[in-house]
Amino acid sequence: MGELTTSIVAAEEGGGTSNFLIPNGTFFAVLLIFLIVLGVIWKWVVPPISKVLAEREAMLAKTAADNRKSAEQVAAAKADYDKTLAEARGEASAIRDEARVAGRQVVEEKRAAASGEVAETLSAADQQLSQQGSAARSDLESSVDGLSAALASRILGVDVNSGGSR
Repeated sequence: MGELTTSIVAAEEGGGTSNFLIPNGTFFAVLLIFLIVLGVIWKWVVPPISKVLAEREAMLAKTAADNRKSAEQVAAAKADYDKTLAEARGEASAIRDEARVAGRQVVEEKRAAASGEVAETLSAADQQLSQQGSAARSDLESSVDGLSAALASRILGVDVNSGGSR
């Protein structure tokens, strides 16, 4: 504690009547230099920085406006895309339905044509078989008389063809 008292006493002896609350010449010189530097900064440094900041703000505002405009255009394009896609899907569905109907008609026409051809083929085959049956019957009937006479002659042992009596 002795040192603290010694330094306070030394400060009082060397300074005389100096009061730190009353400004002296150094304070005014530093204040004048500060005001000059502040003026220089205000005059030549602040305007270019303010100009750059104003340009940046304008660019940001323009970018924000462009973003909103782009978002609106994207939304409009998406709505148009969705509308066109829905129309295309409806059109594709209609085309599929038409193709199914046309396919069914073609199948029915081919079935009818095939049924007609089958009926004609069956009719022609039936006629041909009838003709062949008639021809075979007439051939058999003509040969049956001779065969029956020959068979009767063999069984009876008498010639039946000669017109012999019983």
